[in-house]
Amino acid sequence: MPEYLFLYPALLIGSTFILGLVIGSFLNVVILRLPVMMEREYKRDFYSYFNTKLDPAAQEELEKPFNLILPNSHCPKCKTEIKPWQNIPVISYLLLRGKCGSCGTPISKRYPLVELATGILTAVVVWQLGFTWQALAGCVFTWALVALTGIDFDKQLLPDSITLPLLWGGLFINLWDIFAPLQDAVIGAIAGYLSLWLVFHIFKLVTGKEGMGAGDFKILAAIGAWFGWQMLPLVILLSAAVGAIAGISWSLAVGRDRNLPIAFGPYLAGAGWIAMLWGEQIVGWYLSFSGL
Repeated sequence: MPEYLFLYPALLIGSTFILGLVIGSFLNVVILRLPVMMEREYKRDFYSYFNTKLDPAAQEELEKPFNLILPNSHCPKCKTEIKPWQNIPVISYLLLRGKCGSCGTPISKRYPLVELATGILTAVVVWQLGFTWQALAGCVFTWALVALTGIDFDKQLLPDSITLPLLWGGLFINLWDIFAPLQDAVIGAIAGYLSLWLVFHIFKLVTGKEGMGAGDFKILAAIGAWFGWQMLPLVILLSAAVGAIAGISWSLAVGRDRNLPIAFGPYLAGAGWIAMLWGEQIVGWYLSFSGL
């Protein structure tokens, strides 16, 4: 099978696109359920620590299995379990015309969009990096960023259960210099965390407000661990520029309150993904253009 993939690049790209669609379907579950799992765990710890008694119905609901596997996917309104043929990425959404097959409740367009985006991003990674260990690692990095982006948009939260394994994963793969020498990766992780940590505390000292969450420190540390400290200036500049443009555009379009927080994680994630594939070319172009 690998020989065919080498001989027919279109087959390789198509296969990875389909794989990305399937992974995207799973990432939808992660985006939806992981914050709920964290909330339920927090509640259990809180009630246990303060020895709080709940009514039997609430206690039973809190103790029900709820993870990335159980309960089975179902319609949030009529509770009908989703059949396997109704769970085919993108295709099922189109066949069902965007509605529950039982009660006709509209299905969020976000589900097929996440699947499609994951499929496209996965295919682009393999297209750019080829059939290599670098591409395999890049796909895992991409999938983690998609999950973090979805959760941060929904909850303004970047879970440690994703950011920390992503950080350690970057250091691990660079034991073999997959993307950067290990020394650059270690410095990148430290510099990535401390740079936003300093910005956070300076901003808080000047304004008395918290400008970002600790999850942003960790995701930039992870990006530094994957691609080395040299990519951090590019990532910071790209994410800040795109975040500022998006925030201003959103405020002008819908009259968003400027005091309301904006999720910064998705912009860091997008900048990190761009740096993975084209960072060296962008930096090289800038240096040649500026004559440095």
